[in-house]
Amino acid sequence: MPKAEFRDYVSPEGLTLTDTVVKINRCAAVVKGGRRFSFSALVAVGDQAGVAGCGFGKAKDVPGCVEKGVKDARKHLVRIAMTGTTIPHEVIGRHTASKVVLVPAAPGTGVIAGSAVRAVMEAAGIRDVLTKVYGSTNPINVVKATFNGLAQLRRKRDVERLRGVKLS
Repeated sequence: MPKAEFRDYVSPEGLTLTDTVVKINRCAAVVKGGRRFSFSALVAVGDQAGVAGCGFGKAKDVPGCVEKGVKDARKHLVRIAMTGTTIPHEVIGRHTASKVVLVPAAPGTGVIAGSAVRAVMEAAGIRDVLTKVYGSTNPINVVKATFNGLAQLRRKRDVERLRGVKLS
């Protein structure tokens, strides 16, 4: 299976982006006066029309970490190949111990996915897809595996252009 290193990064200028908080983690450091909490947020952003990104932010308070996550996600926006309201073909995305299988679905099926994958799909504007997560279900790894899979997607016309042939 080829690694999807190619990413079609997109500039956030002119896009109407919506953000979704996928997961907020709380970490406690025990100090002399008690516990000191810090937070981290995993955020998915997208224009619901084929552009999406994910970001991770850390701060001493929740609004701060969400804001940093959104800022990070806007730096990592990618264009996703879509066919109508679904994906062009089946694909497997991998990141560390997580494996995400994305399967195209008929119109009206909806997004059949867990919370982490669903957030990415809704941010990207994919409305009909079947998914399954294998291995680690850590939301950070699942979201990165989902983006790895989405980066591997190619439309028929893109493959024809890359290979210089006409496919039937």
